[in-house]
Amino acid sequence: MPPRPAGKGSGRGRGAQPGHEGKHRRLLPPERVDELVDHWPERCQSCAHVFGGQELVDAVEPWLHQVAELPPIAVQVTEHRLHGVCCPECAARTRAQLPAGVPRSAFGPRLQAAVVTLAVRNRVSRRDTTELVRELFGVELSTGSVDAIIQRAGAALAGPYTQLEQRIKSASVVNIDETGWKTGGGNRTLWAALTSSTAVFRIAAGRHAFEARTLLGERFAGIVCSDRWRGYDYLDPSQRQLCWAHLLRDFTAHSEGMADQEQFGCGGLVIAHDLFAAWDSYQQDGDRDRLQAQTAPLQDKLRTLLEHAARKSPRTKYHRQFAKNLLNRWPALWTFTHTPCVEPTNNHAERGLRGAVIYRKLSLGSQSEQGERSIERLLSASVTCRLRKQSLYNYLTRAITAHARGDPIPSLA
Repeated sequence: MPPRPAGKGSGRGRGAQPGHEGKHRRLLPPERVDELVDHWPERCQSCAHVFGGQELVDAVEPWLHQVAELPPIAVQVTEHRLHGVCCPECAARTRAQLPAGVPRSAFGPRLQAAVVTLAVRNRVSRRDTTELVRELFGVELSTGSVDAIIQRAGAALAGPYTQLEQRIKSASVVNIDETGWKTGGGNRTLWAALTSSTAVFRIAAGRHAFEARTLLGERFAGIVCSDRWRGYDYLDPSQRQLCWAHLLRDFTAHSEGMADQEQFGCGGLVIAHDLFAAWDSYQQDGDRDRLQAQTAPLQDKLRTLLEHAARKSPRTKYHRQFAKNLLNRWPALWTFTHTPCVEPTNNHAERGLRGAVIYRKLSLGSQSEQGERSIERLLSASVTCRLRKQSLYNYLTRAITAHARGDPIPSLA
């Protein structure tokens, strides 16, 4: 067998074949290659000499061309025959029962996990899922069966979801955000709380402080990164970090005003841009002392700007309340400068919510309270697996298998 190029950096060796896709694709290591096929030249391209078997020796490293292909996909159908036997003593008929490991559903755990992954992670509609499963796997599936599979998976994740909730309530830093939701056409609110490795979604009646307390817990002692929505005002400002990306948009809106409002907005924009420049430098070198030294003068400039704008005057009519709001929450503007793992934006929560928002727009939300519980559990599992770089499909397969057997469900926490 000819030697395989060692490869440098991108996984492509000096002798790798630069095909069209190969320019943008990393070659797989030898242990992940299922089949090796050697190709040798038949004759010399210079003098047309026909090579003999003994002459087929590598003079240069071979080029590598890898082709990834799907094997023919066919779902394995197992028929379980439950026989009935007549007792010779009492003439009673006894029928066999399904073993504990056999799913009571007509579909196995891997197929169910694939359906749930398509619906939740990839946001494929129920109707499109039936078509996709039929085309890819040759399985006839109704939209009602798809919904039943999703509800069953949601029920299986009740325990892991509770564990994730406990992780959020004991976390040192949580990013939190909320967005609209629909259940049976009625207005609801979808809340999201995320750490670096855990995500919890909860569908609630509204956007009030009560829902935030329920999600975070009454004894939450960590830092909450959020926007300026009043539902979080029950928290002490020293326990919060306000999102500077939102403030940047607010200052931009004020800069489009007139007179003093325009000056106020432009001054705030300069401070915000300098703050993000300081944060970018910290992201590169991790020097917190330098970050604090760079943001200290920005704090002085912003306080002066806000105190001037908060004075009662006809000139500050349109930005006075905004300035007062920031002064009342002053410590929450600067938590990121002295607390590890706290960022000056709430982008982490907004990214976590993005998939759920798309799901809501495509599915129009939920239809029942049971549907709410299912989707909040499945969204939590999906985003948590993504944060941990784990396969949602593999986790769901294990969870659905354990649920069918009556075994403990694998933990996500």
